[in-house]
Amino acid sequence: MHSQIQVVRYNPEWAEQFEEERNRLSSLLGAEAEAIQHVGSTSIPGQEAKPIIDIFVGVRPFREWPFYQSLLGSKVYEYVPTGMNGRYLFNKYTDGTWTHNIHVLPYDEEFYLRNEILLRDYLRRHPELVREYGEVKKASALRFGTELEAYTKSKTGFIQKVIDTARAEKGLPLEDVWTNEPK
Repeated sequence: MHSQIQVVRYNPEWAEQFEEERNRLSSLLGAEAEAIQHVGSTSIPGQEAKPIIDIFVGVRPFREWPFYQSLLGSKVYEYVPTGMNGRYLFNKYTDGTWTHNIHVLPYDEEFYLRNEILLRDYLRRHPELVREYGEVKKASALRFGTELEAYTKSKTGFIQKVIDTARAEKGLPLEDVWTNEPK
């Protein structure tokens, strides 16, 4: 059974926790890691969020997931099969609590144009949308309780709207936020 989805007030310590984890990941992955970016709601000042730090690690070359598991260590980082193409997810638990999502992706010319990074950067520049997104997140958590997938999907309308605006602003083609297929 999944635990209750908690959306909490922004915590400035999330940025510090990211920096600590970035240093740890950089040490573990060495030259494999070309870029380590704080993404997700905890990366946006003032944004209410689930208290789980999302991190993108851009690697070159992009290898099979067991290679990264061997570098990260299975006692700290747990590989999570997601079915997402071109991305591996590792969860980190601290004292039995889920604290980090580590997304390992190819580092290429598209890395900084990924929708998650565009969303982060756009919301950082638009605090009025941060408040609106917080309301969407709280309503979704209340409605879906322990159903993480339903909670995530319920935010699609808001996320798609922001990403469409961010992509259009950069002259990029619009994409579906879940499939990355052209709209």
